[in-house]
Amino acid sequence: MTAYAIAHLRDAAPHPEIAEYMERIPATFAPYGGRFLVHVTQHEVKEGSWPGHVVVIGFPGIAEARAWWDSPAYKEIAPLRSRHIEGDIILVEGVPEGYDPAVSAKAVREAMSAD
Repeated sequence: MTAYAIAHLRDAAPHPEIAEYMERIPATFAPYGGRFLVHVTQHEVKEGSWPGHVVVIGFPGIAEARAWWDSPAYKEIAPLRSRHIEGDIILVEGVPEGYDPAVSAKAVREAMSAD
């Protein structure tokens, strides 16, 4: 099942280390089947606030996403970003093909009626 690394990165001033990070990060994805799905694009806030930028990286599965995050290649370049940009980063599994939210809603209703 597809998994994602999602980053909410706050605005940062341009810095040579950030440019280096951006140049080097694609090579860290290759062994794990990762690729950018969202990067350096505008977003449109519809509710709440979301200052900064959104980055989404897709992986074949959560094991590959975790392996990428923990890899020596990524750990080597991560400080190039983290020294200059604050943010929140999560790894999350996608839903399976054919996912039906009504099934989840039914489980919620059943749990509420059991109380």
